[in-house]
Amino acid sequence: MIPEPRPTRPFTAASAPPAGPTTTGNRALLLEEPLLFESGSPEVSGVDLEDVPPHAFRLAGFERTRPIGLPGLSEGEAVRHYTRLSRQNYGIDLGPFPLGSCTMKHNPRLGEKLARLPGFADLHPLQPQDTVQGALAVMYALGEWLKALTGMPAVALSPRAGAHGELAGMLAIRAAHEARGDARRVVLVPESAHGTNPATAAFCGYAVESVPADARGRIDTAALLARLSPDVAAVMITNPNTCGLFESDLPVIARAVHAAGGYVYCDGANFNAIVGRVRPGDLGVDAMHINLHKTFSTPHGGGGPGAGPVVFSAALAPFAPLPFVVERDGRFHLVEEETAEADGHGSSFGRMAAFHGQMGMFVRALAYILSHGADGLRQVADDAVLNANYVLRRLEDVLSAPFGHAGPCMHEALFDDRFLEGTGLSTLDFAKALIDEGFHPMTVYFPLVVHGAMLVEPTETEPKARLDQFIAAMRALAETAKAGDVARFREAPRFAPRRRLDETEAARRPVLTYREPAIPRSEAA
Repeated sequence: MIPEPRPTRPFTAASAPPAGPTTTGNRALLLEEPLLFESGSPEVSGVDLEDVPPHAFRLAGFERTRPIGLPGLSEGEAVRHYTRLSRQNYGIDLGPFPLGSCTMKHNPRLGEKLARLPGFADLHPLQPQDTVQGALAVMYALGEWLKALTGMPAVALSPRAGAHGELAGMLAIRAAHEARGDARRVVLVPESAHGTNPATAAFCGYAVESVPADARGRIDTAALLARLSPDVAAVMITNPNTCGLFESDLPVIARAVHAAGGYVYCDGANFNAIVGRVRPGDLGVDAMHINLHKTFSTPHGGGGPGAGPVVFSAALAPFAPLPFVVERDGRFHLVEEETAEADGHGSSFGRMAAFHGQMGMFVRALAYILSHGADGLRQVADDAVLNANYVLRRLEDVLSAPFGHAGPCMHEALFDDRFLEGTGLSTLDFAKALIDEGFHPMTVYFPLVVHGAMLVEPTETEPKARLDQFIAAMRALAETAKAGDVARFREAPRFAPRRRLDETEAARRPVLTYREPAIPRSEAA
């Protein structure tokens, strides 16, 4: 069960100290930090290096002929610099990330501890298989759990992320069509699907056709069925979709797609909303990727190591990517290209990556699964849905919920910008003001089917007291906006380390390298 901590007083910007200037630019523990190029000096070094005779260099003609221009700092200066920067970051260990479609939740420290065991952390992908039987056993066990939870007979662990898994699924679909001499050119993608879905289909060479949503925020089933024809290779459906709603017509759609000779790809990024409750294989899904960070709480974000396993139906299993783990005679083996034919997988489309996947993510995910068990995983879905519906119903009277009339949501509560009409404020203004309340903003302007969207995912790991704080802040901001306090929003964030940036300019013209500022001629003289 979710613990019930003591209720705490919601933080409001009105209770914060005034943001007056200081002599140093610092504000108590919020310290201004210059760039290393500005605080360090190229002439110094944090370590003492012995003089190296010229003949000791082995760089031939590549030896550096001019200073490299990197700043030198002592160890203490370097530690302080990065520690100060880290204190300006907002992280999941500080508070909630209500980012819809991202599932940013607490990462149990048990998984971190196990992933750091030398037997896992120090593995090399080229080790002989008889020296890594424990690691292969972990991969095999994780795969068996994923197959059981999804009702699918095959799994590939090698994809490195969700979009990579999507690519694996769509390549398997293409290989299946080609194997029967039935090259098809069209993939249908609903408006309520994740944006990576059409991008992946296009990357695979398919023409993408959009399927509209109905008034309930779900697929217009009649429109999709009317488009089915012999040139449709697959339909890519996100379920639950990006509006935070369950696509209840998926079994009907799957039967029709199969009858037309196509396949059903399901984006499983939102699997945490249905894990233990619904098996996608029972709905007619042929391939589905699973983001381990979303459902099984491995670390997320920052471009670091990821994992996007893909499960396959019996129809697509022969075309799944290599390698994968099998068990024979009490030993575990990797099915590679050399053994694929003998193992009955000679139809595989090939590899997605050089090696077998991200071991650290596998360990964390399996630890999460085993610590919960089947009943605990079912409660993960229950709590995710409960928290989202709590947020939706507590806010729908002051914000505007476009599909609030369509019944309960799943793991995400979706709002639009109608409640801001007449205020002169935008969704972005509202999100920036939330920073001053001590919360990371929700996802904004997505999904695209809703104008000025605000997509809130509280996740299953947030306690009710913290949700009440978030709800109180959202309600207060909505009431302030309607009361006409425009300046509070246009100036936000006021209490963050940096004020509002020009995000468009930053995306289109980023400054990625340091250049020494030009010295005015008067100073140079």
